[in-house]
Amino acid sequence: MTHYIPEGLPDRIRHFIDGEFVDSVGGETFDVLDPVSNETYVQAAAGRQADIDLAVAAAKRAFDDGPWPRMLPRQRSRVLHKIADLVEARDARLAELETFDTGLPITQALGQAQRAAENFRFFADLIVAQRDDAYKVPGRQVNYVNRKPIGVAGLITPWNTPFMLESWKLAPALATGNTVVLKPAEFTPLSASLWAEIFREAGVPDGVFNLVNGLGEEAGDALVKHPDVPLISFTGESRTGQIIFGNAAPFLKGLSMELGGKSPAVVFADADLDSALDATVFGVFSLNGERCTAGSRVLVERGVYDDFVARYAARAKNIVVGDPHDPATEVGALVHPEHYEKVMRYVEIGKSEGRLVAGGGRPEGLGTGNYVAPTVFADVSPDARIFQEEIFGPVVAITPFDTDEEALALANNTRYGLAAYIWTNDLKRAHTFAQSVEAGMVWLNSNNVRDLRTPFGGVKASGLGHEGGYRSIDFYTDQQAVHITLNEAHSPRFGTAR
Repeated sequence: MTHYIPEGLPDRIRHFIDGEFVDSVGGETFDVLDPVSNETYVQAAAGRQADIDLAVAAAKRAFDDGPWPRMLPRQRSRVLHKIADLVEARDARLAELETFDTGLPITQALGQAQRAAENFRFFADLIVAQRDDAYKVPGRQVNYVNRKPIGVAGLITPWNTPFMLESWKLAPALATGNTVVLKPAEFTPLSASLWAEIFREAGVPDGVFNLVNGLGEEAGDALVKHPDVPLISFTGESRTGQIIFGNAAPFLKGLSMELGGKSPAVVFADADLDSALDATVFGVFSLNGERCTAGSRVLVERGVYDDFVARYAARAKNIVVGDPHDPATEVGALVHPEHYEKVMRYVEIGKSEGRLVAGGGRPEGLGTGNYVAPTVFADVSPDARIFQEEIFGPVVAITPFDTDEEALALANNTRYGLAAYIWTNDLKRAHTFAQSVEAGMVWLNSNNVRDLRTPFGGVKASGLGHEGGYRSIDFYTDQQAVHITLNEAHSPRFGTAR
C-alpha cells in the first residue's frame, strides 16, 4: 500500500503567541508521527512554563486592554461567522491534514471539519439572540443579570477529533468575549496550527487566540497552575482530569471537564433490530473507536441475543479497514503506537474474558501502521476488565440480560457515566430506563446525534460540569446580579437608639 503524504506540510509546528508564530523560549521540540508509517514527519515546539507565561501574558493584555471583550455581541458574531465561512471553504484541506495526523478515515474527518464550522456558527448566533433574566418586585425592586467575560480561558484538547473539539471550546470562549490559550494534544498538533491563520483572516485581534504546543505534564500543567488563568476547559482521560482538578484547587478555578466513558447500548427484544444493529456497529467502530461516547458495551436481551451477536460479528468482519485517505475506508489507523499497544493489550486480555467472535488482532494485508481489526467479544462478564475499563479503540463487549432490572444494573455497573443508548419500542420502558440510567446523555432509538443546544457532559468519572448551548455561555461568563430599589430603602436603623 502506497503511503499518502499531503503536500505543503509545515517545516516545523510552532506556537502562536500574540499574533506571531514562535519557537519555544528554550528551543525544545518533540517528534510528531503519522499513524500509518509511525515515522516522524515534523518537529513541534515543546512548550514549557516560559512559553505558557508569554501566552498568558498576551491573552491577559488582550483581555484587559484590547477591543475583543468590549465589542458588541453582533460585532463578535460577525467575526465568528467569518471563521465558520473560512473553515467551510477549507474543509477538504482540513480533513486531509487531520486524516494524515490522526489516522481517522477521510470521510469522517471531513464531517468533523464541517462540524467545527457549525460550532462557530451556532455560538455566533447564540450570543446575538441571548437574553438574560430580570426579576421584578412590583413597585419596590428590579433585579437583573449582567453577564461579563471572565478573562483568560485555558483550553486543553484531546487527539481523537482534535480540530472539531478545539472548535467546541474556542467558539463559546471567544463568543462571550474571553481570550484564550489553547494547548492541543501532543499526538496531533497539526490542525491546531491552522486556527492562527483562520482567526487572523477573520479579524480576531492579536493576543485573543494563543496556541502553545507541548506535553500535558509540561505545557498543560503550567497552564492549569497559572494564576492568571481563571478558567480551564479540558477533554481527555478521567485520570488526567483528577490531576487537573487537584492542581486547579488552590486557585479555585472554574472547571469544565469532559472525561472518559464506557457507555452502554441496551438492545431490548422488541427493538427494531436492524436499526439497532446499524447504530451499535457504527457507535463503537466510527472514528476508529477513539470516541468518548462510544457504545462500547452492548447489552442484549437474551431472546434475541444469539442472533444479534452472530449478525454483529458478521458486520464487524466486513468493515473496511485500510488507508485513512481512501474514501472507502471505514476504520483507519489508530493515532499513535503507544495507543495501539494499549488497545492490543486489551484485545489480549479480552481473549480470556469473553468469546472472540470477530477480529482479535492486526488485519490481514496491513503489516505496518496502527491497524486493529474491529474486534467483538461476546458473553462478557460485568466484572471483566474489557467491560469495566475504557479501551478507546475498535473493540466491543457484548453481554446478555434477562430482565429490565438486570439491564439497568449492568448499564450502571461502571465508574463512568457519559452516554447511554437504548433500543426499545416500548414508550414507557424507554423513558423509565432513560431516566434511571446513570449517564449525562441518553439517546433513545438513535445513534449519537448531537443537538448543540443541549447540555453535553457526564456524571461519575465521566466529567464535571456541562457545555453546549447556554451551559457554555454560563461557564465562560460571570453572572453578576444587579439590584435596583424603586422606593425608599427601609433599612433597619442601627445606631439610632441613643
